[in-house]
Amino acid sequence: MSLKIRLARGGAKKRPFYRIVVAESHFARDGKFVEKIGTYNPMLGKDDPNRVTLNTERVQHWLKVGATPSDRVALFLSKLGLVEAPKRRERPQQSAPKAKAQERAKAAAEAAAKTAEA
Repeated sequence: MSLKIRLARGGAKKRPFYRIVVAESHFARDGKFVEKIGTYNPMLGKDDPNRVTLNTERVQHWLKVGATPSDRVALFLSKLGLVEAPKRRERPQQSAPKAKAQERAKAAAEAAAKTAEA
């Protein structure tokens, strides 16, 4: 039985609301769960204290039992100091601008610099 701490989606269309739950890893995203330990409302501002609410005592219990948080939940928990922050992935080389696009951007920057001097 591998437990995960993850988000379960609720709310209406285009108005998301998530419950932070402890569930077995093979259960459906919005299906059965063991316990609800918090909520996440992305519609609120980033500085709003009600954006993420967690029962830290229960979170610590489930982490000790061996539950692993999802990437998004691990980010929330790291802000509270309960787990280490997940490692950020580097931007892949494929998405970097190609040589001609870089030349055009460089030329445009030089032209803008010349007009600013004049």
